[in-house]
Amino acid sequence: METEVRTPPTICGMGHRMKRKEDARFLFGKGRYVDDIKLPGMLYMDIVRSPFAHARIKSINAERALAMDGVVAVITGKDLEKYNLHWMPTLMGDTQMVLPTDRVMYQAQEVAAVIATDRYIAADAVEAIEVEYEPLEPVVDSFRALEPDAPVLRTDKGKTDNHIWHWEVGDREATERAFQEADVVVKQQIYIPRIHVASIETCGCIADYNPAEGKLTVYMTTQAPHVVRTALALVAGHVGLSEEKIRVISPDIGGGFGGKVPIYPGYVIAIAASVLLGKPVKWIEDRSENLQADSFARDYHITAELAATKDGKITALRIKTLADHGYTDAAANPSKFPAGLFSICTGSYDIKHAFVEVDAVYTNKPPGGVAYRCSFRVTEAVHAIERMVDVLAQKLGMDPAELRFRNFVQPDQFPYKSALGWEYDSGNYPAALRKAMDLIGYEELRREQAERRARGELMGIGISSFTEIVGAGPSRHFDILGIKMFDSCELRIHPTGKAIARFGTKSQGQGHETTYAQIIAEELGIPAAHVQVEEGDTDTAPYGLGTYASRSTPTAGAAAAMAARKVREKARKIAAYLLEVSEEDLEWEPGVFRVKGAPDKSVTIQEIAFAAYTNHPPGMEAGLEAVHYYDPPNLTFPFGSYICVVDIDKGTGQVKIRRFVAVDDCGHVINPMIVEGQIHGGLTMGFAPAMMEELVYDEEGNILTGSFMDYLLPTAVETPRWETARTVTPSPHHPLGAKGVGESATVGAPAAIVNAVVDALSPYGVTHIDIPITPYKVWKILHEKGVV
Repeated sequence: METEVRTPPTICGMGHRMKRKEDARFLFGKGRYVDDIKLPGMLYMDIVRSPFAHARIKSINAERALAMDGVVAVITGKDLEKYNLHWMPTLMGDTQMVLPTDRVMYQAQEVAAVIATDRYIAADAVEAIEVEYEPLEPVVDSFRALEPDAPVLRTDKGKTDNHIWHWEVGDREATERAFQEADVVVKQQIYIPRIHVASIETCGCIADYNPAEGKLTVYMTTQAPHVVRTALALVAGHVGLSEEKIRVISPDIGGGFGGKVPIYPGYVIAIAASVLLGKPVKWIEDRSENLQADSFARDYHITAELAATKDGKITALRIKTLADHGYTDAAANPSKFPAGLFSICTGSYDIKHAFVEVDAVYTNKPPGGVAYRCSFRVTEAVHAIERMVDVLAQKLGMDPAELRFRNFVQPDQFPYKSALGWEYDSGNYPAALRKAMDLIGYEELRREQAERRARGELMGIGISSFTEIVGAGPSRHFDILGIKMFDSCELRIHPTGKAIARFGTKSQGQGHETTYAQIIAEELGIPAAHVQVEEGDTDTAPYGLGTYASRSTPTAGAAAAMAARKVREKARKIAAYLLEVSEEDLEWEPGVFRVKGAPDKSVTIQEIAFAAYTNHPPGMEAGLEAVHYYDPPNLTFPFGSYICVVDIDKGTGQVKIRRFVAVDDCGHVINPMIVEGQIHGGLTMGFAPAMMEELVYDEEGNILTGSFMDYLLPTAVETPRWETARTVTPSPHHPLGAKGVGESATVGAPAAIVNAVVDALSPYGVTHIDIPITPYKVWKILHEKGVV
C-alpha cells in the first residue's frame, strides 16, 4: 500500500530550528560581511527543507504562505525547470539539484524558497507551506549502497547502481609481490567520519540583478570568486547572464576552511529570484541549516596494509577506500583527481611499492567532499599512514620514533619521487622529529610511562610525522571545471611611490593583507604600510582560482614576488636613465638603486615611481606596473613532526592532553606571527575531529548531530596548550622558498592524538580506535578489557 505523509517543512529531531531567524554570524569586531550589507528594496529569502532523507514530492501547497502580508513569491523546482535552472553542474562534473521537481535525496535538502520583504516574514512563510511526501527507502550506509538490491539513487543519470567512480594509482602487481615476500604484514580498518567546517559565519549571498543594465552583482561568502562567476555563467548563460555581465564580490569572510568553495543551491535560487523579480535578494543560512545541509568533509572507510621486514623496514603499502559522497559528487577537487591528493599517503617514508584504490558511492546524505582545512583529502592520507606506522611499531615491539627514523626519506634523497608518483621538493624529516623529541623530553617521558604503567596508570605518547602537499597548480595537472590552477597578482605603483596590489585569491582570516604587502615590500623596498592589498572583486581583481588548500602564498604570493620583480626591472631602466649610467652599473638594495663604486649617486624607488609618470626614458611606456600569472612548476611539500602526551582517567574514560609539541616546516617564513597563528588555529581544528566532532545519521538518514547541542566544538576550556617550533627547509622552486602552512596543523594533529591514546591502552591489546575518541568510547574499551 502506498504510504502518504503530509508534513510541514520544520525538520524534527534535528535540533531546534528557530521560528524567528537570528543572525547566523557571531563575529567579534567590525567588518563588512555579507549579512551587514543593505541594498535599497532588498528582499529576503528563506528555504523550505525536507524532513526526509529520501522521498517523492507529491505536492507543494503554498497558498497560505502567499496570502501572508510581505510574501512576494514562492519558488519551486517546477518554476526553475521552465528556465532549465533546476539542475546545476558540480565542481567534479556531476549534476546537483537546485530545487527538486520530483524527489528529495537527503534530509534538509532545499524543497522550495520563499521571498519576502522581511527575513522574519520569510521564515514564518516557510512554516506555512505544506509539502506532501511519499517516503522512499533511504540508503545511508556506503557499503549498503553497493549491494545489488540497494535502491538506485541517481536514476536521472541512467545509472543502474550507486557506484560513482573507481580511481587507482601505483603498481598493483609489484605491491602484491612485496606483500607476499614480507616478513611482517599489518592490516587495519580505519573510519574517518563525516564532519563539518562549522565556520563562524555561515554561507550566504545577496543577488542584485539590474534589469536596466542586464548586469548581476552577487555579494557572497565564497573562497573563489572568479570560479563562481565562471560557473554561474555556465549555468545561466542561456538566460542572458553571460560572464561579462556577472560581478562577484566576496567581502570579509568569517571563516572558510573549504566549506565556502562549492556553489550551494541557495546561491543559485537567490540569483534566480533576483532575476525574476528585478530586486536584490538576500539569503543567509541559520546555523542549523549550515550544519545539516552543506560544508561536509571526509566520510572515508579505509582498509590499510603495511608490509615490512622483521627489522622494521617498510617495503609496501596497500590501501583500499570507500568514499561516501552523498547524493552527488560535489567534491571540491581538481578534476583530474577524483580522490583528491589522497595518493600522498606514503607520507614521509621511503616506501618502494604502493598501490591505492578508491571507490565513491552515492547515498542519501548531503553532498560531501569539502576539504575541512586540508589540501584535497590529505588529512585522510596522513591519518592512514601515521596510524599504520604505529600499528606496525606495536606489532614489531619497536619504539614508534625509531621505526620512523628507520623509514624516513633522507635529506639527500630530495627531490624525491614517491612510489605513487609525487615529486617531493625538499625536506628534512629526521631533523623535525629529533627537534620535537628534544623539546618534549621524549626519553624521559618513556621512562615516566614505564613507571606509571607499573602502577596501573594510563599514559600515552603519540607521534605524527606528516608530509603535506599544497599549492595547486601546476596547471599541467590541476584544473577546476577545466580552468587551470594558476594564480595572479596585478601590481601598480602610484606616482608618489605608494602601491596597490590585487590578487585572484580571497582571504578568510589568513592575513593576506599582511603577507602579500610584506612580500612586495621586501622585493621593492616600499614600506608594507604603503601597499594596499585588494581581493575578492571579479570586476577589479585579475583572474585567480581562489584561496583553499594552502595555495595562497605558494601561488599568489609567488605571483606577487614575480610581479614586483617585473616592476623592479623596469625601475632599473628608469634609474639608469635618471643617473645617466648603464643598467649594468647599478646595484640594488631594497628601495634604492646605487651606482657601483659611487654609493652617493642613487635614486629611490619613490623617485623612480614619480619619474615613471613624469620623466621616463624616451620611447618607454609610461607607468610602473605589472601583472603576473604564476603557474608553479610543482606543488610544495610542507611537513612536520608532532608529539602528544595524554593521561586517561580509568573511571570516566576522559582523555587529557598533558602536552602537545608541534614542529612545522613551511619553508621560508614570510611573517612569523601569522604562521604561529595559523598553526595554533590549525592544531585546535585537528584536536576537534580527533576528540569531539562527528556527523551522525540514523538508519533513516535523520541527522542526529544537527546543532551545537550535539555537534561538539572545542572552546578555550577544552583546547590544550600548544607548544610550537619550526625547522626551515626552503622550497627550491618557489621564488621565495615558501611552502604554505595554513592547513598543516589540521592535517598532522589528529593522528598524533589517536596514536597517544592507543599507546596508553596498548598494554591491554588495543591497536586502533576510530575518531572521534570520546570518553564513552574509551570507557567502553576499558570495561571490555576488564581494566575497571
